Amino acid sequence: MIIAPSLLASDFGRFASEATRIERANADWIHCDIMDGTFVPNISFGPAVVKAVDEVTNIPLDVHLMCCNPETLFAPFAKAGADILTIHVELGNKVQTLIWQIRGMGKKVGLAINPPTSIDLVKPFLNSIDLLLIMTVNPGFGGQSFIHECVPKIQQAAAWRKQLALEFHIEVDGGITDETGAECAQAGADVFVSGTALLCHRQLKPAVTRMRRIVNAAVGLQ
Repeated sequence: MIIAPSLLASDFGRFASEATRIERANADWIHCDIMDGTFVPNISFGPAVVKAVDEVTNIPLDVHLMCCNPETLFAPFAKAGADILTIHVELGNKVQTLIWQIRGMGKKVGLAINPPTSIDLVKPFLNSIDLLLIMTVNPGFGGQSFIHECVPKIQQAAAWRKQLALEFHIEVDGGITDETGAECAQAGADVFVSGTALLCHRQLKPAVTRMRRIVNAAVGLQ
């Protein structure tokens, strides 16, 4: 199980030190939400911030591009240190080309899906990706409540993964707490993006340790 605290919930005035705090808490990845103000109604941060984080940490940077034209950002974020680049299935007929472009840069490929979108749309791409990000809130702002109606999507993705003998990660993002993380783990998720629920803790390491223990226990792991 992978715990990936979200930089979006950190102190924007202290990105580098917050990233260091996440790494010292023994988190597995750092999740970076990139918003263009068009695909979602918010703007977050760009490659310079990811570069600053990469320079002070050694754990994978999971970059989620909530953008209408993510292809213009692949090279800047790859150069900045992104390990995973995730685009949205809602981009339609651009998706396969975008996947090839990311793979051609030597980066891992993520594909995200929003709550209103049918899970069937991701199936044609499952053998081409490393990670499927199932959004459990409508993207754009942190601190939202978990949408329980998204859980069947996790179950379906996990069923396809087993049926097709694939090894992509199933990541969940949005309202992830110890309790909702356990629910998602039971449904088949193995990567847990958590912002507010983790970074609100002054002592982050015990919070990360607790979440990892709880999601492991939900599927019978120690």
